Amino acid sequence: MALNSQNPSPLISVIIPTCNRGAVLEHAIESVLNQTLKNFELLIIDDGSTDHTPQLVTTYQNRIKYFTQINQGPAAARNFGIQNSQGDLICFLDSDDRWIETKLEIQVGLMLSDPNIKICYTDEIWIRRGVRVNQKQVHRKYSGWIYQQCLPLCIISPSSAMIHREVFDQVGLFDETMIVCEDYDLWLRISRVYPITFIPQPLIIKYGGHEDQLSHQFLGMDVFRIRALEKMLKENGLSPTDRNATVRMLQKKCAILASGCFKRGRIDEGEFYSSLKSKYNTS
Repeated sequence: MALNSQNPSPLISVIIPTCNRGAVLEHAIESVLNQTLKNFELLIIDDGSTDHTPQLVTTYQNRIKYFTQINQGPAAARNFGIQNSQGDLICFLDSDDRWIETKLEIQVGLMLSDPNIKICYTDEIWIRRGVRVNQKQVHRKYSGWIYQQCLPLCIISPSSAMIHREVFDQVGLFDETMIVCEDYDLWLRISRVYPITFIPQPLIIKYGGHEDQLSHQFLGMDVFRIRALEKMLKENGLSPTDRNATVRMLQKKCAILASGCFKRGRIDEGEFYSSLKSKYNTS
């Protein structure tokens, strides 16, 4: 459905993937239910929890839609949510994050004001181990055709994004083979074909520093970013300048990984990344 002034309040599908996050899930749910804009459906995708999550969600009864699946990771959980949602606009919220109460209202207002905007994201408040911290320069946000700005690392938090459903129809869903960095992979595919609008207002609160975060479990995140970069190069849909930027970023990440592998005596891995670094050339 197109967004326009005759459709002032499109249905928004809010998807929260969760796994054994019962201790924080309630805060995430409440931050959605307390939104000033109320025309949304809230889907909780339980990715194999063994804690008290099922008991927690029963307290919300008809206010949410609760789905369970065997543990397959956040990409599969988000995809399941998209496939079982009804909204014109899709939002995600990680179960350890929270929204400011005006998030949906502000983002929908922007999307309705310009039908050319198919995806937008917002600034963030970061809390690490209970203390508010500043974002580093490397996490700076950008607006417009930002493919090249998305190459170094993931600058868009899934919890901050609002995406028109037609975007997924064109670029596909999350790559379920990506254990981590599945969002980085998706933003590359989206930013290649869509401009992305940044709202310079912190509308989400991101909590970090806890040991069960996937980013703590997979310290070699660039292994997965390299996989995503190589996918972009193999698709052959990049402009010459974007392709060259992608090659340079892949070569940079491969060089760093190869050096680290050699220092740690992982010779086969080091040789693999050295070889991959030489596989692609700029034009």
